[in-house]
Amino acid sequence: MTGTLTFTMIKPDAVEANNIGPILAMINKAGFKIVAMKYMRLTQEQAGQFYAVHKERPFFGELTEYMSSGPIVAVVLSKSNAVADFRELIGATDPSKAAEGTIRKLFAKSIAANAVHGSDSDKNAAAEADFFFSQLERF
Repeated sequence: MTGTLTFTMIKPDAVEANNIGPILAMINKAGFKIVAMKYMRLTQEQAGQFYAVHKERPFFGELTEYMSSGPIVAVVLSKSNAVADFRELIGATDPSKAAEGTIRKLFAKSIAANAVHGSDSDKNAAAEADFFFSQLERF
């Protein structure tokens, strides 16, 4: 593995809308290398464990219900400056405020159904990648 790592999930809304391919194509075109990838469906309990940092927030129940409502694609990515570069590629959480050409501007339906998750720090990227993937599953 070269570069730093970040973690993303293609969320249920984008999977349901058949946007896995176009989103992965944008990620590749932006210079990210896919280190690990898994197509799966989270249980509400697993979604709660992943988003435990938000447990006290009023939207926690809605978030875990949404994230377990359909399949997701979990992906570990590598690139120098991976976390910051990926956050730039995905755009603002609110798609109406996301820059033109970003993943969320192109594929998100709303603030809640915002197509993709992106790690917000190197520390969280490592923890989030470890949540989904063992070292044996990374290439």
